[in-house]
Amino acid sequence: MAIELERAQREQAVQSLTRYVEQELELRLGNVAAGALLGFFLEEIAPLVYNQAVADVQQRLAQRVAEVDLDVHEDAFQYWGRRDARRRR
Repeated sequence: MAIELERAQREQAVQSLTRYVEQELELRLGNVAAGALLGFFLEEIAPLVYNQAVADVQQRLAQRVAEVDLDVHEDAFQYWGRRDARRRR
């Protein structure tokens, strides 16, 4: 699955990438080159980040599912104990 950005997000990313290269690397990078570099990052590196995020979510969901029984557990065969307790009052 290709990772796509909305137009506004892509424009903002290109501006940020251009600024980073100019300020941190002291190189001039045009919008076309920055767009191509962004495209490379999205195709080559972004899937690593995406897959890690999916794995993190899967782990969190598995933990929550494992805890569901604690949240919704009901003890069986409680009628007689409650009934006897009411009668003792």
